[in-house]
Amino acid sequence: MTPIPFQRDLTVTSKHLDEQNHVNNLEYMKWVLEISEAHWVAETSIALRKKYAWFVLDHYIQYRHQAFLGEALVLTTWIENYSKVKSERRVHITRKTDGKTIVEARTNWCFIDQKTKKPTLITQEIVKPYFEFESA
Repeated sequence: MTPIPFQRDLTVTSKHLDEQNHVNNLEYMKWVLEISEAHWVAETSIALRKKYAWFVLDHYIQYRHQAFLGEALVLTTWIENYSKVKSERRVHITRKTDGKTIVEARTNWCFIDQKTKKPTLITQEIVKPYFEFESA
């Protein structure tokens, strides 16, 4: 099975900058969460999202390069792997002009039932839109 990546473009604006005039680290965290949510929403129905949700267990972010005002970035995400109730999602943020990786993030998520707020089994129905499955 091969993950299917999901992408969004973003341009750095003044609201993203810190006092050093480069993108604030908290902005990257927001972008990781936003692209993850956008991927979930793009591949699921409203009914499914009313029934299930994802909670963050932990984040690991590696800052490779800085990004500055006006730069065009590409946010790419995919589900790296999953188990019974958890999945690992990756997010890479790259600069369009030179392809340099700005940020690499890895987030572990827990799949929950919206009513009980307890972990619930990740079924094939849930993962099918996010992977290409090889036929045997």
